Amino acid sequence: MRGYDGIQRPCLTRETTLASHSHDHDHDHDHSNLSEMDVRVRALETLLTQKGYIDTAAIDRIIETYETEVGPHNGAQVVAKAWAEPDFKAWLLEDATAAIASLGFTGRQGEHMVAVENTPEMHNMVVCTLCSCYPWTVLGLPPVWYKSAAYRSRAVLEPRKVLADFGVTLPDNTRIRVWDSTAELRYLVLPKRPAGTEHMSQAELASLVTRDAMIGTALV
Repeated sequence: MRGYDGIQRPCLTRETTLASHSHDHDHDHDHSNLSEMDVRVRALETLLTQKGYIDTAAIDRIIETYETEVGPHNGAQVVAKAWAEPDFKAWLLEDATAAIASLGFTGRQGEHMVAVENTPEMHNMVVCTLCSCYPWTVLGLPPVWYKSAAYRSRAVLEPRKVLADFGVTLPDNTRIRVWDSTAELRYLVLPKRPAGTEHMSQAELASLVTRDAMIGTALV
């Protein structure tokens, strides 16, 4: 997977974390094609599985859930409803946790939510400077670049340059505000509704919304 800064990074998947050995040996493997983190995750998960502390089937189900049932399409529904219904938009900006929960999107990593609205005067961007806190219930699993040290540091120090890396160029008079997610609070960016979409249904509007726009690294 290629990160926002153009660096190729491995993505932790079931294939990289649960691959197992089928032969006995007493020599060291060449893990040159894996990052140090991949190797450590693989070793830890294998050890925990062997000791019976984790169930691989349960892990598979969790990953499948966040890949197919929980993901950016949930957040896109929230955004589309806010675009189409002024009352819901006002509720979302006032109490995002309750408004999002009204659509059935609740659970871990989404217990306390804040929605921030992009306007011609203000563009919002979300980061987690300490680790990778992320609103799983509306955006699914975080992208690899979101967890990278480069994004976590540069988003705060030079947000306009980071946005340019994503292909986003804002007018000079548009302010950029960076929100730092924590274990207690997660953020959802409400992008500006594109012009010429007044005739679209909520389902059609939702199809326009990207994950990156809800993080703030894209316009829509």
